[in-house]
Amino acid sequence: MSTKKNTAASLSFAPNIVVAHRGAWKKNNLPENSIASLKEAVRIGCTGSEFDVHLTADDSLVVNHDAHYAGLTIEKSTYAELSATKLSNGEMLPTVYHYLKEGMQQTKTMMVLEIKPSTISKERGQYLAEKVVTLVKQLRAEPWIMYISFDYDILKKILELQPGAKTAYLNGEKTPEQLAADKIWGVDYHYAVFKKNNSWIADAQKLGVNLNVWTVNNAEDMEWFINNKFDYITTNEPELLFDLIDKKGR
Repeated sequence: MSTKKNTAASLSFAPNIVVAHRGAWKKNNLPENSIASLKEAVRIGCTGSEFDVHLTADDSLVVNHDAHYAGLTIEKSTYAELSATKLSNGEMLPTVYHYLKEGMQQTKTMMVLEIKPSTISKERGQYLAEKVVTLVKQLRAEPWIMYISFDYDILKKILELQPGAKTAYLNGEKTPEQLAADKIWGVDYHYAVFKKNNSWIADAQKLGVNLNVWTVNNAEDMEWFINNKFDYITTNEPELLFDLIDKKGR
């Protein structure tokens, strides 16, 4: 049996609700979505570390939040053009390949992979989803991955290519019943959506739909979602969330 298979078989994500948004970057002033911020999320014990994926003009998969990097539109630029500008800590702009390879060196923190909708076309978004799933399968990284997206069709494409994959929807307009009907694993909405649609929390829990919320950065909101028994809380302040959890003895 290969080392990869042995590692995957031993995965046991940290038993907490803390997902670092774009890695754990803020406290130590690390670049968002960097390998360094991923390593820090792992170091402090987050159960998950979220990151964002785009496709370049030459079909490279890269990790960056915005559709632009260093003044260039990612989808209209080559990786060589983009990587000419390094991150603030000297890292190269991460490829998804290298990001996943780093994340697979450990077994406590899952990688929450956000596929960004294409700014060019829906078809390009579908192609991006195919490229991502192909790479995940090539690396045998499936056990580490939760997929999230604002594009519902991207999530459906992932489930077509990787049945049973953990997928969660971000946009906020679909009910837990709609997600469950389409075999979407989780609801992952902005905190304001849940406060407006309070009944969706109980509906999701009754249906077995995983509950995640973003991006929760103050103690009062964190307390609210802890008390409502969310499975995950995505935050730019993972250290603060850990402090609150410790105080509550959760």
